[in-house]
This record gives sequence, C-alpha cells and structure tokens, in this order.
Amino acid sequence: MTELLTAAQMRAIEAAAITSGEVTGLELMERAGRGVVAAIFEEWPELAPSWGPAPKPPEYFLQNDEQGLHRAVVLCGPGNNGGDGFVVARLLREAGWHVEVFLYGDAEKLPPDARVNYERWGGMGEVSRIDAFNTWKSDYDLAVDALFGTGLTRAIDQGIAKTVNDACAIERVVSVDMPSGCCSDSGRMLLHGSDDAYLPLIRPSLTVTFQFAKAGHYLCDGPDVCGKTVVSDIGLDRHSALIELGVRPSRNSKKRSIDLTVVPRLIPCWWYEPDRGWSLLGKFSEDLPHKYNYGHALILSGSVGKGGAARLAARGALRVGAGAVTIGCPPAALIENAAQLNAIMLRKLGDADALDDALSDARINALCLGPGMGVSDESRSLIEAGLKSGRAMVLDADALTLIGRDAPLFAMLHDRCVLTPHAGEFARLFPDIAEKLAAPAIKGPAYSKVDATRDAAKRAGCVVLFKGPDTVIAAPDGRCSINASVYERSAPWLATAGSGDVLAGFITGLLARGFAPMQAAESGAWLHTECALSFGPGLIAEDLPEELPKVFRALGI
Repeated sequence: MTELLTAAQMRAIEAAAITSGEVTGLELMERAGRGVVAAIFEEWPELAPSWGPAPKPPEYFLQNDEQGLHRAVVLCGPGNNGGDGFVVARLLREAGWHVEVFLYGDAEKLPPDARVNYERWGGMGEVSRIDAFNTWKSDYDLAVDALFGTGLTRAIDQGIAKTVNDACAIERVVSVDMPSGCCSDSGRMLLHGSDDAYLPLIRPSLTVTFQFAKAGHYLCDGPDVCGKTVVSDIGLDRHSALIELGVRPSRNSKKRSIDLTVVPRLIPCWWYEPDRGWSLLGKFSEDLPHKYNYGHALILSGSVGKGGAARLAARGALRVGAGAVTIGCPPAALIENAAQLNAIMLRKLGDADALDDALSDARINALCLGPGMGVSDESRSLIEAGLKSGRAMVLDADALTLIGRDAPLFAMLHDRCVLTPHAGEFARLFPDIAEKLAAPAIKGPAYSKVDATRDAAKRAGCVVLFKGPDTVIAAPDGRCSINASVYERSAPWLATAGSGDVLAGFITGLLARGFAPMQAAESGAWLHTECALSFGPGLIAEDLPEELPKVFRALGI
C-alpha cells in the first residue's frame, strides 16, 4: 500500500518540515532538481555524462559530447515548479549540456527560493521569455516541463499552450511533478470552459514527482498524460510527516491520504498454522477445518439463458476461498445450471419467500445480488429480502439499476454492503454526483473520481467500488483506495464481457471468509488485476478465477 497525496497535503508536509528546521525550502528545491536529473539519466543512460557522478573534471578533459553536444530546453513557470526547473538547467549545464531556459511570467514575482535559483542560473546562462521561443530553431535532445506542476489552479493561456506544445514536440520530454495543464488532485485536464477550447498540452515520456505520488498520477487522464512516473525521495520523513499532518489518523475525509492498492491488502490477512497450512481470515471452530468454517456464499442467478454472470461470480467466490458457494436460481433454470456446475451447489430460489427460507441457514454469511438477475418486480423483491437480512453482500449489475431507480431500496443499504458500479451504473445511482464529475474541469483542484466515490459512499452508507482502469474504493467514513490498472499494472484485456461478474464473486468470497467490506473490495480488486496480468492478452472472464492459484503461489501462499 502506498499513500497518494493531494497538492495541499504535500504543501503542508513541506511547510511542516521547513517550520521544524529539518530542512530549508531552498534545500528541498535543490533535492528536487537533483532528483529530476538523476531520473533523466536513469531513463536515458545515453544522455548521462561518461564521467559519471564524480565531480566534473576540468573543461579541457571533457569529450566533445560533454562540451555541449546534448541540448536541452527548460520551460520554467512562475512558481516553485519553475524554481525546480532552474536547478535542473544548472545541473545539466554543469554536466556539459547546452541549455536554453524560457520563463513564463515575471522574474521579479518569483517566490523567494525560485528567485534564488533563477539568479544562480543567471550566472551561467540567459533566461528568455517563453513567447520568444522559436520552433524553427529547436533541435533538442531533451525538453523539461517545469511550468506549473501540482500548483495549477486554472487552464493555461492557449497562446502559451501552443508554444509549449511546440517546445515539447520531441521524443524525450520530462515533466517536473505533474505535466503542465493536468490537475494533480484529479488527473483531469483543466479546460477553458468547454471541450472545444481545449488544447492538449505536454505528454511527457517521464514525469518525476517528489516523496509521494499524487492522486492525479493515477486518476482519469493522469496515467495517459504522465507517461512513466517516478517518485524521487527528497528526504522528508514519510511516516512522521503524515502523522504530523493528520492524514492517517484523522477522521476528516478532507485530510485523509488516498491508499494506492499496489501491494495486496490480502497479505496481512493470511497466516500459517502447522496443522492447517496457510489460511485466510475467517471464522474458525476448535475442530478440524470444515467448509462452512470458511464461509458460505449465496449468489442469485437469472432465469433460463441468463445464468452465465452468476456462474462466473460463483466460480470467482469459490476460487478466492469461500468454503461453500451456492447458486440460487428460478426452478426453470435449475437444469441449465446443473449441466455446467460441479463444486458449486444449486438451490431452487424463485421468489423472496424462498430467499427468506434459504437465509434461515445461518451458515450463509455473504450474498451476491444482481449479475444476470434482470430488473423485474421479482428481482426487486429478492433484493429487498436480501437487504432485510443484514447479511454482508455485493450489489452489482441489475441490482444497481433497480436500487438507482427505487428510493426505498436505496434507503435499505447498510454498512455491510459493497456496491460495484461502472460509470453508467454510477450515474444511475448518483446522478447529481456523476454530473458534477462530468462537468468540464475549469479550476483546480478539480472535482475528482476520488471525491465522487467518497461522496457516493457517504450518501449510500456503504462501501462503493467505482470501476474503471482507475478503480476507486471508498467507505462512508472517508477511507479511500485506488486500484489503478495503469503503468506497469495496465491490463486492458480486462475490458471483456463477464470480468465484472468475476470481480463481484471475488469480493463476495472474501466477505464470506470474514473480510470487512472495505478490505474485501480492496483485495478483490487487486487480485482481479493480478489475475489479468498473470494471464496476459487473450484473457476472457472464465480465465480469471482459474488464474487465482497461480497468483497465490506467486505471493508465497
């Protein structure tokens, strides 16, 4: 698990470190610039000086390529991001590069630390106004975008944007902290009021951010815009900084960090017992293990010809570790399901009374409602009966459609529920929140998918898993995680029919094992992506549960 911060949280951490005397702002700027240059040379070793990290030798010892064959353009903005850019320019020049620097804004209005580095660069080279940049004279090995970073609160003037686009229309581009034009809290591009006015800005090959990744690196347009993202350590104490800020312990959702679920939450929930081997968190008796000690999940199916989604969910629940899984289906669908299932049990279940009767079995401790159920009155009554039971449950697909148009059903949601909407279902459940999220991002920090999911979870009173490449999971108390299938975890082949049903099954199986709803949603989403990465292209939904054993073995379980 990695914490993701907002721009305001990062500024607060830096300010706290400076106030404590731990470091000066100028030192942080120097560390940031050095981190960017180190990342550049690591990403493109062919650009690194052949004399390595040792002190630079006298000029007459340098090779021709070290005397200026490599050329860079550095675009500096009017804030501290621009100050980082001046440090980068100076360090590249000290490495033997030919460097041209362009400033957007008035040098007299630069913040104090940025002004110091502006003057330091002034002793080595010139600073030109950015509107003086001549595209026809550009022949650079590297462009550095140090214009706006995380502090951007409005769309960039389009005349400047065009110049920036021209300057960065080369192969090697690095952005400092955040590509200019992209909101660091939401990952959304800041517009001038409409999509027609939007001019795409920098799409770097490399983005270097400092100490902590920001939410915008993993949300919305962020992963596509940022290219490869590297987090450079600038020496801030990670844990004490977060505690001092109140990010982790605070119950105020506005101060919380966001958990990036890149390390499985699943792992701490496994332990080894000599006579049982590896076990998942769940209910255990003093006797030898029995399937019902590991949870019993009930998954409701649609009618004839519509049971595939439930079967996928059931397979996922069984593979993830539920001790027993039963599909409840209308009597007419019993033979169809029986022909395709073995380890998964079947039960005739055509109406709410039948569900009530089934739930008299206390061993059934988790439900999955929605996949393939349809949106009939009978389906509504089944969902109502399931909610009345108070069981831990996943509500997906058709269940979300029914709840979204039925206020009394929505009011029955409770804190043991997990809602798993995709964007369309989210809009049906929370139309005003979805409308706010879809509105053009004019100012920063822009309303983000994290904000939307947190607001939805608070309103629903339960965990909401908002699906997508940037899946966001939020609890009513403001806890939030992002399971981002981007960068090295990109798995576009997950966009296949039925994969969401398997995810619902994973979460249901973990609920049956005793996982809390938030933990089940986080772990299920992480495993879902890991199974896709393990299998690779060509994946279909049926492959996901069958890949779980391989993923578990890779985890050492």
